[in-house]
Amino acid sequence: MQTPCIHLCSLVSATGFCAGCGRTLEEIGSWVSYSDIERRRIMALLPARLASAVAVSNHMETGSASGPEQAL
Repeated sequence: MQTPCIHLCSLVSATGFCAGCGRTLEEIGSWVSYSDIERRRIMALLPARLASAVAVSNHMETGSASGPEQAL
């Protein structure tokens, strides 16, 4: 089964996406039950999500004293 997991599991609270793979907690938990088509559909969304998460993280680091991430 194909998975985007890179074992860098950290939820970006500002976006709700994992900083490592870009999935939501619901997507991570349901991954094995998704069809191949659904997994491919989600994986197509991940590059944009990760880019967004990086932008939010960078903004939070420069504009806030507290970090934007929490461990999964």
